[in-house]
Amino acid sequence: MIPDFQTLMLPLLHILSDGNEHELRDTINRLSDQFQLAEEEKNELLPSGNQPVIDNRVGWARTYLKKAGLLENPRRGILNISEAGKKLLDTKPQRIDVKYLKTLPGFKEWHASFSSKDDEIVVEKAEIESGKTPEELLEYSFLSIKAQLASELLEKVKSCPPAFFEFLVVDLLIRMGYGGSRKEAGQVLGRSGDGGIDGLIKEDKLGLDTIYIQAKRWENQVTIHQVRDFAGSLLGQKAKKGIFITTSGYPASAKEFVTSIEPRIILIDGKELAELMIEYNVGVATKKTYDVKRLDTDYFEEV
Repeated sequence: MIPDFQTLMLPLLHILSDGNEHELRDTINRLSDQFQLAEEEKNELLPSGNQPVIDNRVGWARTYLKKAGLLENPRRGILNISEAGKKLLDTKPQRIDVKYLKTLPGFKEWHASFSSKDDEIVVEKAEIESGKTPEELLEYSFLSIKAQLASELLEKVKSCPPAFFEFLVVDLLIRMGYGGSRKEAGQVLGRSGDGGIDGLIKEDKLGLDTIYIQAKRWENQVTIHQVRDFAGSLLGQKAKKGIFITTSGYPASAKEFVTSIEPRIILIDGKELAELMIEYNVGVATKKTYDVKRLDTDYFEEV
């Protein structure tokens, strides 16, 4: 298990206790080995996919220890223990965490400087109880909000008329970059006897190829037979590519089937549909935007 960032604080300080300068990357590797992390744990990423979890947690442990005056960061990517850090280790503490650091005047002042008193209590409680870094708390909170929105969005889509759903699907594909405008790129067929094809869209603005669409606003799972029928319809049109989109799901047999045939068929289930609608702003609106910024050390090195 990957240790939380507070659990990493004391081991990090112990690694630096020899008084030498240590590279951050090497320190992360040593801590990973000390906690016997498996390769998949070393490579586990934050929800954003931007950074390994262990790197993020060691980074925040370093930041908190630095703000407490227990370690120094003389150059980018370089760490060493401070005199205050050495003195603290001499007392042989059993654990260093946020609650402990708040007993140190310098850290307490810094921790309270970026928020109101009420916000400070909320932030500290979240850090201590969850063991997650501030960045992790933000990312997991975002995922929770996104998951709730996806659920509400899918329920709304299921309540819409089938004809509207077909238009929605073409709108989504246009937002994803297929073709250009609806007039130029997408066409909803939606007629009886369409052979299982509900619409078509140009693959690009030049119309070099056409993608055929099957859209099913269903509660029940799509069957392998319906996917086979769609594949047959594509063959009848001499089509090379198709997208089957549903508000429900597919059996494993259908997923295996589409990987073994020509034409190429992509299956999109309800969960993926909702996620794509959120990503490409179809049927959703932005409520609030938070910009998460970092220190631009390159800027200061130019001085």
